[in-house]
Formats: sequence, structure tokens, C-alpha cells
Amino acid sequence: MGHAEYAKAGEPDVLCAAISALTIGTINSLEELAGERLTVAQDAETGFLKCDFESTLQERSNFLMDSMVFSLENISREYGRKYLQVKIEEV
Repeated sequence: MGHAEYAKAGEPDVLCAAISALTIGTINSLEELAGERLTVAQDAETGFLKCDFESTLQERSNFLMDSMVFSLENISREYGRKYLQVKIEEV
């Protein structure tokens, strides 16, 4: 079962895979395409993912983040908040 707990035990969790692809793909793009310096903490066991930026994001990086949030919010609306809750926190 995936972290989203959308699939039945023993079946691939497509929801977990979609969320992982969006978040990890965005982080990779921020680093490689936008040149952002960031620190990533993750726990594959729990599905935890945290990304801290070393400086204010560039315009193109903000666009990448907005695109990721837009996609995650759409997934949350389609599959339900039971499986995905999007919370934005600026510190």
C-alpha cells in the first residue's frame, strides 16, 4: 500500500506515485533548471518531504512552485482530502 492509502493492500498506489512524481520532479527542476539552492529532508517510510530554500525564490522558481501546488490541489479535489491535504506554510 502506498503512503496515500488509496490502493488496496498489495496493489500499486497510483495516487502516491502521482504525488511523488509532482513533488520530486518540482524539486529536481528547482535545483537543475532554476539553479535554486535548497535542503531536502525526506522519509521514504512515512512519505514525509520537506524542502527549505536558502534564499528568496526567483520568478521562474515561483512559477514551478505554483504549478506544483495547482496540480496537488487538483488531485486533492478529485480524490478527496482523505488522501491528500495541501497546506501552504511560509516561514
